[in-house]
Amino acid sequence: MDKKDKKTICVYCSSSNNLPEKFYKFGKTLGAQIGEEGYNMVYGGTTVGMMGVIADNALKNGAEVIGVIPERIASFGLKHPALAKVIITKDMRERKAAMEKYSDVFVAAPGGFGTFEEIFEILVAKQLGYHNKPVIFLNYDNYYSNMFKMFADVYSNGFAKAEMKSLYFIANNLDDMFDYIKTYTPKEIVLKW
Repeated sequence: MDKKDKKTICVYCSSSNNLPEKFYKFGKTLGAQIGEEGYNMVYGGTTVGMMGVIADNALKNGAEVIGVIPERIASFGLKHPALAKVIITKDMRERKAAMEKYSDVFVAAPGGFGTFEEIFEILVAKQLGYHNKPVIFLNYDNYYSNMFKMFADVYSNGFAKAEMKSLYFIANNLDDMFDYIKTYTPKEIVLKW
């Protein structure tokens, strides 16, 4: 398959260098499998944290990797030097729009506030019918389990319809994630109103 015919997975994840080692080890496996499974990748464009580990291992295993990095973060010297393409944006809002443009799939690996903000913006965009691409929470080591308990409260209290569960997929391991991507069929989106 030609690289331009491959689907591109957007990975949102941590840029922290202070995580328990298990997360970097998982990041290596995730990046390697993205390449081995025949996908390309877009991400935040840096060399640090899980972001850098995932990108390095995707590159080593044949993925074309696009980095999207705001000017301010690039000015810190964090831009990855080995990417197929680097897009430097004015700010975070432009960064998210560019990442969305290049992506066929959105995955939230473990991360912090930035990861939450990115995946929720994509989830809301899907809820409102702006796209109909797969949105996946990669729940490695039950990282997002407490968030899903909060989601249950959101549904039970009427802040969102239970049908909104179909907007995203919870993958507890990489096999589940890749199986979902391979078999994903867009469904009609039920608008929130």
